[in-house]
Amino acid sequence: MGIHFFFTGDLLPYVYSLTKQLILRNLNILLIEDNVAIARQLLEFLAGHSWQVDFAATGSQGLNLVHTNIYDVVILDLNLPDMDGLEVCAQIKQGGDINTPVLMLTARDAFEDKAQGFGQGADDYVTKPFEFRELALRCQALARRNDLHRNKQLHLGELCIDLMQSVATRADQPLALTAVGFRILVQIAQAYPNPISRSRLLHQIWGESPPESDALKSHIYSLRAALDKPFSTSMLSTITNVGYKLVLPDD
Repeated sequence: MGIHFFFTGDLLPYVYSLTKQLILRNLNILLIEDNVAIARQLLEFLAGHSWQVDFAATGSQGLNLVHTNIYDVVILDLNLPDMDGLEVCAQIKQGGDINTPVLMLTARDAFEDKAQGFGQGADDYVTKPFEFRELALRCQALARRNDLHRNKQLHLGELCIDLMQSVATRADQPLALTAVGFRILVQIAQAYPNPISRSRLLHQIWGESPPESDALKSHIYSLRAALDKPFSTSMLSTITNVGYKLVLPDD
């Protein structure tokens, strides 16, 4: 498994001079990079935006994380110790259910290298050395582009979520959700069929400023009352020591 990093504080002060004011939303980033020095600097820099960053030092670790979590962008080095980054990219892209943008970050700067990268499905290509602020802007652009192409409705069994109208129905019955409850439901639904951890859910809803009280527990209780109580079967399941997930009849 990759290492899960959370950073707080002003680790790289110049981050805030330009790029922080352009942040669209909290992003989930996967960094696949075997150079420890570069990885540490990138982790600190990206976390300076209050982004959540997962880290993998090998291609196999990265692929495992890609298939068990949801990311807005994957930053991928090509020179990995266990497999070529081009193969990692190809495996990420060959699964039709994974549309995560891949940004290749590498010292391979020849045109042929770039052609190979894009040929394997890369969405962007940045060569080392690079400007950290530009990398952050490229991550935002990739995430924004991916959002535009996402389905604006989620259909999971009886559950239908309209992301444009911010409404949800189950078995064609409108669900009485609060604004926060709707956002929580969207995060859990987008993670399906995998669970979403409490820590990731807290970060997605409240960023680096979660409420002091256990507000998540209260919102989950209200969400269950709207999503499950009026119906004969429950869709929202608590996974002990992990988080929450949706359960469909065929699961």
